Amino acid sequence: MCGIVGAIAERNITPILVEGLKRLEYRGYDSAGVAVIQADGALDRRRRAGKVSSLEQAIAEKPLLGRLGIAHTRWATHGAPTEANAHPHFSHGEVAVVHNGIIENFEPLREMLKARGYEFTSQTDTEVIAHLLHLRLTELGDLTVALKAAVKELHGAYGLAVISSKQPDRILAARSGSPLVVGLGHGENFLASDQLALRQVTDRFIYLEEGDIAEIRRDGLQLWDVNGNPVRREEVRYHEGAEAADKGGYRHFMLKEIHEQPAVVQRTLEGRLGAQQVLVDNFGPQARELLAKVRTVQIVACGTSYHAGMVARYWLESLTGIPCQVEVASEFRYRKVAVHPDSLFVTISQSGETADTLAALRYAKELGFLSSLAICNVATSSLVRESDMTLLTNAGPEIGVASTKAFTTQLVALLLLTLGIGQVQNRLNDGVEAELVSELRRLPTHLEEALAMDKVVEKVSELFAEKHHTLFLGRGAQYPVAMEGALKLKEISYIHAEAYPAGELKHGPLALVDADMPVVTVAPNNELLEKLKSNLQEVRARGGELVVFAEGGTGIANGEGTHVVGMPAIHDCLAPILYTVPLQLLSYYVAVLKGTDVDQPRNLAKSVTVE
Repeated sequence: MCGIVGAIAERNITPILVEGLKRLEYRGYDSAGVAVIQADGALDRRRRAGKVSSLEQAIAEKPLLGRLGIAHTRWATHGAPTEANAHPHFSHGEVAVVHNGIIENFEPLREMLKARGYEFTSQTDTEVIAHLLHLRLTELGDLTVALKAAVKELHGAYGLAVISSKQPDRILAARSGSPLVVGLGHGENFLASDQLALRQVTDRFIYLEEGDIAEIRRDGLQLWDVNGNPVRREEVRYHEGAEAADKGGYRHFMLKEIHEQPAVVQRTLEGRLGAQQVLVDNFGPQARELLAKVRTVQIVACGTSYHAGMVARYWLESLTGIPCQVEVASEFRYRKVAVHPDSLFVTISQSGETADTLAALRYAKELGFLSSLAICNVATSSLVRESDMTLLTNAGPEIGVASTKAFTTQLVALLLLTLGIGQVQNRLNDGVEAELVSELRRLPTHLEEALAMDKVVEKVSELFAEKHHTLFLGRGAQYPVAMEGALKLKEISYIHAEAYPAGELKHGPLALVDADMPVVTVAPNNELLEKLKSNLQEVRARGGELVVFAEGGTGIANGEGTHVVGMPAIHDCLAPILYTVPLQLLSYYVAVLKGTDVDQPRNLAKSVTVE
């Protein structure tokens, strides 16, 4: 969601801050700002509603020069997306704050500060932090001590970066529920909410843990843990190529990331497949022992990752016979949960910083689950650090807000997990693991075949140019794929889209079907095909226009009101992964036709790090 960048150096850091914000644009935002301490010791800032380019223009018109500064892209929670509500927020021209997260007790703090004479110029919860820090700095005389005192009064989630003209030799940072990373340079240091913001200046990072406070100076770093004790954190060197943040000749990051899927799926599989079986020991040093004890699986995730978990439920129960429950993290964390004996708790998150998923993991630790396993794309994330086992998807940075390659690599990881549990517990039918390992090796080639339909799908997308509603249908493990297709379409084209199990048509959705309501269906050639074909006849009988992604041999043909896109043949277990790709392409090309902002759709953020 919101993005933070900070820098302290012996050079003008404004260009570093602005470039960092540009690299965080994929996270979603509606305003941006920069504050620096100038050569005369005064704090100054530029803020603008809208894109970072507007902020950059404002700085070009009225330059900001400084060697210490902080910057922010804001995704509105408290207060409208206006310049007055944009960060950084000031207090008395002496303290500047940027903040990711939500302060839940900001209203009583605001009233207390008003009673002490502080005036508020915004509607945000963040301005409360700025004034509270100024108050504690006035009382205590040291910015670091003031921050340590102030955070004890804050309830909620925050990632904070603070500077003060009273002590212009440091950046202060605090983390509680919102990620922060320190970038290490030579004679200069940096801060960000995502290391991608700092890749142009360093490849050495230290990730703050929950409750950490950092004092960042030009020539040093001090850290304190949640209990106020000095602490050292591991330095991590980042090796991902810089090309990850480049469109590589594609019109949008989303299209690039769709086309990267054969390569990143290959990376997900690397080192995890033996000749005829999954290499379970690669899941972690205790994986084999823990997986042998699993009697049930609880999967918790949000958004696209939740859909991946729903597919995994079909795999786990059909291949291994192990019961599986899948739940949205924001619901799981707030209800009383009955934990089954020897239950494995699985979390799925692209970023590993999704607030609800992290909170669910921490809640699960109190409930007595057997063990926890994270399926995640970021090795240094909070989710990975706090889980017992990890399956990294190795998809590389995903810049487009609408998830694509993260989803398919999550599915691959979940199938590996399913086969791993089945292998350890001897639950798989004879030859099944060897057969699926062989199919997984061929999966990147099948994905290439699906991507070769790019132009066909682009032509089909023209059917949606003037449409405002769409139904997606699927049966079995393809139902979550239909849900993911509907989510992609609504995310980036702003077309209202809903997904249903095809068998539910008669229970309400059929009332919506007419010539203005396209119906998109995924139709692999499996045991549910004939029932699905009956559902499609019901749609056509009511004038509905069908778009069907169908494997050869299904008997579904092009005709009036029916548009068939042929799919390559694939093993039924892997079909959900393959059929996801044309639905991603469909949503992409519809969004391009609609003229929307494909990579940064309105009101959405890449990583949801607040509730």
